[in-house]
Amino acid sequence: MLRMAAGIPHVEGIELVGTWDVTPANAHEMQRELADAGKACVSIIPDLFGDPDFARGSYSNANPSVRRRAIDYTLQMADVARKLGCGLLNIWPGQDGFDYLLCTDYDAYRGWFAEALHEIASKSPDLRLAIEYKPKEPRCFSLAARMSDTLLVCQEVGLPNVGVCIDTGHAYVAGESVGESIALASRAGRDLPGGSRLFHMHFNDNHGTWDDDQIVGTVHSTTYIETLYWLKRTGYAGWLSMDQYPYREDAAAAIGESIAWLRRFEQIVDSESAQIDSLIKTGDPIATSRLLRRALLGSV
Repeated sequence: MLRMAAGIPHVEGIELVGTWDVTPANAHEMQRELADAGKACVSIIPDLFGDPDFARGSYSNANPSVRRRAIDYTLQMADVARKLGCGLLNIWPGQDGFDYLLCTDYDAYRGWFAEALHEIASKSPDLRLAIEYKPKEPRCFSLAARMSDTLLVCQEVGLPNVGVCIDTGHAYVAGESVGESIALASRAGRDLPGGSRLFHMHFNDNHGTWDDDQIVGTVHSTTYIETLYWLKRTGYAGWLSMDQYPYREDAAAAIGESIAWLRRFEQIVDSESAQIDSLIKTGDPIATSRLLRRALLGSV
């Protein structure tokens, strides 16, 4: 899979899932494979979502021994990241949430969640932790559901190396404007070295009701143009990572299509930035529509 991914045009790095792709036992082998392919390790995603022990939560589990295991496992993945020369842990706490009403101590759960992140981040000052939010699935309600409550967790943790990963598909399901979410993360991190709490980006597409992880651009277009505009405007310097599950498509080709769409959207933003700046100041939706129609379809 790594070699297939490395062969996709424009791919410069690979994101790995802890336990699924990389473990302490195979970290050196993976390091050699990445070096041979000439690719960087973009991030390590600890498996806090597929392990049955975390079915009722990882960092927020009511059982303190399970919380301890989740923290220790994440710290183990931090060591793996160091071996691979990777500076980012992408944290998707998919099982940290709740399903039924009157069954959850919301205050305690959020307290445990923040405490776990604080311990991991304070013991890993050389790494950045990007919390990937998602409104639901696998739980009915996620603790890290949207940009706003994820930024509140970052504020509660109070450390500069804890930030956010935006997954575009998760944001669509959450009903967010991704551009606004980027701006919020930037405002929340103005005093940080990088000037933003936005540490990582995952790209995919969906129809807005479920995390379908489809090819970028097959549903949305204007949204990605605005997303890339705000990434550029806020000085985002992180990775643009493809997070997809091509169950029936050719996997490498599907990822390649996503990258090709993003490259095209980037070209539009780069060539039209000054005009977009002006349009945002005037707030004229008709003029904006004309620009988008011309940029996407040519002289129509």
